[in-house]
Amino acid sequence: MSETHAEYADAWSEPEPPQPPAASPSAAATAPAVTPADASDAARLVSFGLQPKLLPARDAEYGELLRRYRENPAFARLADAVATGLGLVVLEVSPRAGMAVTAGEDSVFAVRMGDYARRASTDSADRFLHGLAHLAVAAMAFPRPEDLADDAYIGRLTVNGVDAFVRQACLRLEQRAEEQGENTDPASDAPGLEAAWRIYARRSATGATKDARRLAGSTTGIVGKAAAFLTDSGFLQRTGDEGGGSYRTTARYQLQVRDMAGSAAMAELLELGVVPVSDGSATLLPPPEGDDLELAADAGLPFHP
Repeated sequence: MSETHAEYADAWSEPEPPQPPAASPSAAATAPAVTPADASDAARLVSFGLQPKLLPARDAEYGELLRRYRENPAFARLADAVATGLGLVVLEVSPRAGMAVTAGEDSVFAVRMGDYARRASTDSADRFLHGLAHLAVAAMAFPRPEDLADDAYIGRLTVNGVDAFVRQACLRLEQRAEEQGENTDPASDAPGLEAAWRIYARRSATGATKDARRLAGSTTGIVGKAAAFLTDSGFLQRTGDEGGGSYRTTARYQLQVRDMAGSAAMAELLELGVVPVSDGSATLLPPPEGDDLELAADAGLPFHP
């Protein structure tokens, strides 16, 4: 082939793609590699996150792993992967909340409202009441969007205050049903809040026994059970006995409610306008006029239906 012919052939031929430079042995040696010890440490951090009452400030190992997560992106990705593999969602990793995780719907760590209610009562109707109690606690703890957005905000509530709030909401919903000519008898198989508010309104508030203990099936007993569960889960802290038991929220609970705040049931309960920002007492706001809401089902904070 002549030199001229070869020149034209080269011009029309496909150019070969540039080859990446070969990695030098020294570069390969310095690339970070995941070791079994790293995986163990990442899993250890996730295990700390599953202990909601444990704070990094009170455990040196937890605090060190938390610092490593925040300063080492590769370790953070590894810990996130471990959490994802366990069906957990990482809500926040910070000194105030530790490694705050919540269980996904299919996680082995997920708590089902049905299971929770069955442990508390043999009455299937109580499942709705327990769900409503948890929803009401969240609504009273963080009644405004800005409360959820403010990391320094601490919600306060009492068992009697939550019960009074729910009963006021039930009264408003019952009045609306009567005005619209709806059936006010609870259907035993009706889902979610539609059945729950009607059943709640007819349930005794205390039903105290002869020794003045409130019955587990009373509405304050159900709210008290919810508050105790949230306390055991690191979401609330008990602060006293007034009002049937008084509580304050934790950073972990704020993150949990923040994650669930988009639920229609919680939004509509807040829109009823009967819960003010308060110290947890039973003071209620008067209902605004002219609002028109539909009830939503599935009120199981922080549960999966």
